[in-house]
Amino acid sequence: MTTRKRYRGEALDVSFDGARCRHAAECLRGLPAVFDVGRRPWIDPDRAGPDELMRVVARCPTGALRTHPKSGPVEEPAVPTEVTAIPSGPLLLRGDLHVQAAGVDEHETRATLCSCGSTGNGPYCDGSGTCADWPHPHA
Repeated sequence: MTTRKRYRGEALDVSFDGARCRHAAECLRGLPAVFDVGRRPWIDPDRAGPDELMRVVARCPTGALRTHPKSGPVEEPAVPTEVTAIPSGPLLLRGDLHVQAAGVDEHETRATLCSCGSTGNGPYCDGSGTCADWPHPHA
């Protein structure tokens, strides 16, 4: 089941799936004029150029954010596929992905998968298990 919401812009749309967001904040740091949690709607795709917006959205490790260009290039998957295992955390994947699980059949370029089996949003990590501190570990 997807909880993805689409934010429409002139050159491209940005979609966001709050159930997959782990608050890495790459969007907020990268383009605070576009991504502003104090504003409604919190995403305004027209506050940056499409190329810059696509670069920043591609930094989102979970795939919670996606771009949908009206024309021109789309986000290219990493080649070869990259898999990063975070100690006591999720599996970060980048590439030409086809994620299949109960209720999930999605083509992705980025995903953060649960490695402990405790997620309530399977197969995606929701921080409810051993990776509760990722991406902001408590020191």
